[in-house]
Order: sequence, then structure tokens, then C-alpha cells
Amino acid sequence: MLDIKSIPAFNDNYIWLIENSDRRCAVVDPGDAEPVIRYLEQGGLTLETILLTHHHKDHVGGVSELVRRYPNVTVVGPKNDPVPPLTHSVSEGDQISLFDETFLVVDIGGHTLGHIGYIGDGKVFCGDVLFAAGCGRVFEGSMEQMHHSLQKLATLPNETKVYCAHEYTASNVAFALAVEPGNHALQSYREEVNRLRARDLPTLPTTIGQEKAINPFLRVEQPEVMASVSARTEKNDPIAIFTALREWKNEF
Repeated sequence: MLDIKSIPAFNDNYIWLIENSDRRCAVVDPGDAEPVIRYLEQGGLTLETILLTHHHKDHVGGVSELVRRYPNVTVVGPKNDPVPPLTHSVSEGDQISLFDETFLVVDIGGHTLGHIGYIGDGKVFCGDVLFAAGCGRVFEGSMEQMHHSLQKLATLPNETKVYCAHEYTASNVAFALAVEPGNHALQSYREEVNRLRARDLPTLPTTIGQEKAINPFLRVEQPEVMASVSARTEKNDPIAIFTALREWKNEF
């Protein structure tokens, strides 16, 4: 099993550091190079790989400096998203080897058209698609595309750990409770999130099983979720419910 650490960046980003047993490591979505370099130097770690999920600056802004600092680093990223220069461009179905673990590349577009995720070692690195108790905004893709991407992630084993890129959990939980106030699992989760954030601790990773229990964007066929958006859409199919939820969250 690989060891995962979070490196905070900006206001609410997490750069995920993946470490193996002999001090080699990879980082996921390094929007800022400085905290990564500081962490590597303090820990005596060797950066071998950068994994990118999509092109937004808070996910790729540190790549050029890291490549300059560590010229032998491998940069892996989406073939169909305008990310910085890559040594390996990947898309749906491709596999990469990371410290003797195999990671599958999945297309999870919607937030951006070419957004990808990496699944392996009981983990998924999903950038800005699935969040704890929420999901990313739909900037470039369609609502249908984003819904499909979330459903794809929901088919992963329940114990899969979800490493998303932002600490949005408290605000996402507030929205989820507005949608599904009768959800007892969500009520308990709010207490856990409040305890963690009061100590300035990360709420991540979450798990697929937990998200299926609390995340309204994965629960569009639940009666209470459907009832909560009934005034916002005349249709009751999953994509219509998802669209109404996402538009509501945009203004929440």
C-alpha cells in the first residue's frame, strides 16, 4: 500500500503526495511548486512523477517550476485537456505503473471536457469531479456528462478512498442537509466534519461508500432529494434532478 499525504496549497487546495517505502514519491495536481519543494526537502524525498487531472491553474500552476527543479520527473496528464507539456499523455483505459502499483485512467469529464481520474491501490484521485458531500461545477462539459462521470465513480468498491482536490466539505455538507435534512448518516457526518475542521484537520479522504450514503449528487433517485428539487424542475429523471441540484448549489 502506498502512503498518501496532503500538502495544503492556496486557500483550500490539497496537493496529494504519494510515497512508497524507499522515499520516492509522486504528486497529484501541484498547483503551487513551493509547498511541494519544501515538503520534499524536509522529508528527503525524490520526486519521480507528477499526475495531472485537468488544466485549471490551481492544479497545474507549479508544474513548470517542479520540472525545472527536478528535470528527470515524469509528467502524466490528460491527452484531451490543455495541460502543461507532458512526458506521457493518457486517456480512458490507459494504465500507468506507480511504485509497483497499477493505476487505471478513467475519463470523468464535465468539470472540464478532458478531465481524468486515476484509480489504483484502493484509491481514486479525482481532481474536481467528486468532492466529499458534493461535486465540481460544470464549466466545460454538460450536466449529463458530469452526472455520467459521477455514476462511473460510484461503481467503484465502497471502500475505495477518494482523494479530491479541495477542502469544500463543510459547505458541501450544509448544502446536502438543505437537500436531504432527514438523512441520519449525513447528520452524523456533519458532526465529524465540524470536529475535524475545528482542529484544522483535513476531512479527506472520503470513501465511495460514504459518498453514496451522504452525497446528494450520488443520490438523485432518493425520494427526499427528488422532493427537494421538485419546484426547480418539471422532470424527475436522474439527469434533470442532478441538473437542478447543481444549479441550486451554484447559488447556495
